[in-house]
Amino acid sequence: MSRPPTFEPPGCARARTLATARGDFAVLDARPGTSPGAAPETSGGPVRGTAVLVPGFTGSKEDFIALLQPLADAGYRAVAIDGRGQYESPGGDDPAEYTLSELGRDLLAQTAAITAEGDGGPVHLLGHSLGGLISRTAVLTDASPFLTLTLMASGPARVGPAQRERIRLLSDALATMSPAEVWEAMRALEPPADTELEGAGRDAHQDRLRERWLRTRPGQLIGTGRALTGEPDRVGELAAVRPLPKHVLSGERDETWPVPLMDEMAVRLGAARTIVAGAEHSPNTDRPAETAAALIAFWDRHGTRSRPVDGGTPGDRIP
Repeated sequence: MSRPPTFEPPGCARARTLATARGDFAVLDARPGTSPGAAPETSGGPVRGTAVLVPGFTGSKEDFIALLQPLADAGYRAVAIDGRGQYESPGGDDPAEYTLSELGRDLLAQTAAITAEGDGGPVHLLGHSLGGLISRTAVLTDASPFLTLTLMASGPARVGPAQRERIRLLSDALATMSPAEVWEAMRALEPPADTELEGAGRDAHQDRLRERWLRTRPGQLIGTGRALTGEPDRVGELAAVRPLPKHVLSGERDETWPVPLMDEMAVRLGAARTIVAGAEHSPNTDRPAETAAALIAFWDRHGTRSRPVDGGTPGDRIP
C-alpha cells in the first residue's frame, strides 16, 4: 500500500473537484507563485508547464503531496487526481467499470478539462505503478494532449508472481469480507506506516489511511487488480508513439516490477531512465526531493513541441 507522509496539502495546492465530460473527480491542484518558496522568476508569472499525476493501486492523489511544492516552486502546475472510485472520487461497484480502457478514457477527459482551464498547451503526464498502465492506455488511445510521458515504478506488462498472488488474495477477501474487516486483516500482516509523526499525530495519520481505504470502492480494487494481473506487454505499441519523449523512473529496489525489467523497458522505448537512490516502489514518497528534481529536469528539456504526435517521426531520448 502506498503511504503518503501526510494528507495535508502544501500551501501551493488546494483540494477541489474537477468537472469533466466523464464525471467529477477529486484533485489536488498545485500552482506556481502561491507560496513563499516560489522562485522569483516564476512567482506570479506564467506557468512553465502543467503536469497530470496519476496514482497507483490502493493509492490516491495524496501520494504526490510531497512533490507538489517543489514542482510548483520550479514553475509547474501539478494536478494529482483520484481516479474513478478511488478515495474521494465517486464510482460504482461493478469491477467491469474499472478496465484500463475505461480508466484511460477518464484520464483523457481529465486532461481535456485541465487544459481547458487556461494554462494552455499539452501536459506532462506521469503515472505511478497502476497509474503508469492507465497513462500508457490513454496515450495509446490519443497521444495528442500530452507533451511527455513518465512511467514511475511501472513495468511493461502484468506484475510479478508474488504480487499477482497478493492481489488474488485481496480480491478474494473483498468478495467475502467488508472493507473494514479487510483493513484489519492487512494491518495484522503489515507494519505500521513509516512516518516521522508520533503519538496522536501518528494515530491521526493511521486514521486517514484507514479512511482512504474505506472510501475506495471494492469494485475499483477488484477491477484494477485484474488489470495489474492480466495486462499484456504493450511496450512496442508505446515505442511507436513518436515524437513523444518518454521517461522511466523508479527506485533502486522494487518488488512489483524488478528494476532490470524497467531498465529493459526503457531501452525498448528509447526513453530517459532515472533510478532514485534509496527509493523503492514509491520514489514520490520515499525520496520526493530527488524525484521532483528528476522530473523537473526531464520536463525542462522537453518544454515545447514543434509538431503533432504521430507514428512516424523518431522520438527524443536523454542519455
